[in-house]
Amino acid sequence: MLDAFNRHPSSVGESYGRHLAQAAGFGVTMIAAGAACLVHAIFPFWFEKTASLCVQRLHARMAARGRADAAHKALQA
Repeated sequence: MLDAFNRHPSSVGESYGRHLAQAAGFGVTMIAAGAACLVHAIFPFWFEKTASLCVQRLHARMAARGRADAAHKALQA
C-alpha cells in the first residue's frame, strides 16, 4: 500500500512530500486562474492577463521540472 504513495513521486525524482507540495501548488494556481477567468467573464476589464500569466508561469515551472526529471533519470541509468 505504501508503494502506491511513493511510486509516481519517485519516478519523477521527488519524495512524497515534495510531490505533494508541487502538485498542491499547481492545483491552487490553476484554481486561482480559473476564478480569475470567471470574474473576467463578467467584468472584462478586471484580470485581463491574470489567467494567461498563470498558465505561462505554470508551463515554465513544468518545463523546468521536466528537465530536472530527465537529468535525474540519466543519473540513475
